[in-house]
Amino acid sequence: MTKKQKLTIAAIAAVTALLAALILLSGASKSAPAAAHAESGHDHAAEKTAKDDHKEDGHKEAKDDHDDDKDHKDHDEKGHAEKGHEEKGHQEDDKIAFSEQQLKTAGIVLDTAAAGRIRTSLQLPGEIRFNQDRTAHVVPKVNGVVESVSANLGQQVKKGQVLAVVSSSTVSEQRSELLNAQQRLTLAQSTHAREKTLWQEKISAEQDYLQAGQALKEAEIAVRNAQQKLAAIGAGASSGTASSGLNRYEIRAPFDGIVVEKHIALGEAVKEDASIFTISDLSSVWAEMTVAARDMNAVRVGESVTVNATAFASSASGKIAYVGALLGEQTRTAKAHVVLPNPGNVWRPGLFVNVDVLAQEAEVPLAVAADAVQSVEQKQVVFVRVADGFRKQEVTLGRTDGKRVEIIKGLSAGDVYAAAGSFVVKAELGKGSAEHAH
Repeated sequence: MTKKQKLTIAAIAAVTALLAALILLSGASKSAPAAAHAESGHDHAAEKTAKDDHKEDGHKEAKDDHDDDKDHKDHDEKGHAEKGHEEKGHQEDDKIAFSEQQLKTAGIVLDTAAAGRIRTSLQLPGEIRFNQDRTAHVVPKVNGVVESVSANLGQQVKKGQVLAVVSSSTVSEQRSELLNAQQRLTLAQSTHAREKTLWQEKISAEQDYLQAGQALKEAEIAVRNAQQKLAAIGAGASSGTASSGLNRYEIRAPFDGIVVEKHIALGEAVKEDASIFTISDLSSVWAEMTVAARDMNAVRVGESVTVNATAFASSASGKIAYVGALLGEQTRTAKAHVVLPNPGNVWRPGLFVNVDVLAQEAEVPLAVAADAVQSVEQKQVVFVRVADGFRKQEVTLGRTDGKRVEIIKGLSAGDVYAAAGSFVVKAELGKGSAEHAH
């Protein structure tokens, strides 16, 4: 093959390769836009699907929100309905049905709230004691031996009545002294009379007459002295007769009273200072009270008080007769007492009492009877009269004197309420609450 032929073949191969390359390049360019278009179409479809899904989710969420709002509204409406029912029920619970016939049968007394006077008092503990001004501790005043006892414990005795008889050597000596003084006095009187006659007749000297007068005076003084000694121990000269014995000593009651203590027996040897009887006049007694330091200003002599027995229903009025000036070192309290008349011996010593001392008296704008206030669920209430029944009304209380109570809040002047017998209304309220709970 010639060189020229080789060049021609090489040129044809090069052209062929170039054409093949152009053809391949053209096909690749056409396939790339199609693939891009296909990918773009796929992305668009996906975006459309996502958009549709979002739209559906939005509609669903909006629907759910609407349903929630509807449920909430229904709940609120139901709650309001229930609250209204509860308030209505509460109002119904506060009202207690009571007809006029029931009022009469139950004995309920109606009253009207109005201004009143509150007498606040101070209550002090006390005890009935003997009236110390009318109580005596009888003592023999002389040593001796008991011969007889005529008074018994609890016996009513009169002034001067013989309680016991004691045989005493001391009394015998004093009576003997009195008898001797009386004998000397008799002799001095006769001597003085004789010397006076002799002096008047100029028979004896005046000096003898004057000496006789002096002796008479001394004898009179001796008699009076012996009489005073016997009187000091309560032994009269009349008991010192030969029949009764000079040593007989009679112990007598100092005043009318009752023998409340007895410490003497037949044959017992007693001393001059032994307390053998205690006699007290129980026609009056003391109501003795204990006064704390903080109450001293309210407890004064002359203040009116009311004494109430704690063991039974009994009371008496009186005035404070004594208030101690000193406070006890241990108790820091003072003693005071009221003198009470005691007809029938109702107030027995040892009985515990409460003493109400009037502290102050004040006008209040609104007050009700103390019996009207009742405690319901740990609240103070008054039952106010309404149509066909009563309404429970909570109140705030102020001062009280045990009969009326000041109302600070809860009632108005003119409100009609259940006074006496309000506990019956409270009982009906309790029945209604139990039925409502059931």
